[in-house]
Amino acid sequence: MKVKKGDRVKVIAGDDRGKIGKVLKVFPDEERVLVEGVNIITKHQRPTLTIREPGIIKREAPIHVSNVKVICPECGVPTRIGYTFVEGRKKRQCKHCKAAFD
Repeated sequence: MKVKKGDRVKVIAGDDRGKIGKVLKVFPDEERVLVEGVNIITKHQRPTLTIREPGIIKREAPIHVSNVKVICPECGVPTRIGYTFVEGRKKRQCKHCKAAFD
């Protein structure tokens, strides 16, 4: 996957279109990412032996990786990601400004 944990991304589709957040977790098998402050769901929590506080909990749910674009750290534009070889290592490259990062 071209999106990694810690990247700043912009949501380009769905109810949260236009929001910017940081990737908290990546699920490569499901092709989904968990973005901070995006796709908030409410979960009704019942008290158990391990969870003592019942109530309604709001938390993020994963969204499909095709609905986000990585924000380039160099130019600050949401862009597609390509790959380039720098010093024998594969690095991600911004398609907008051609800057290699990561």
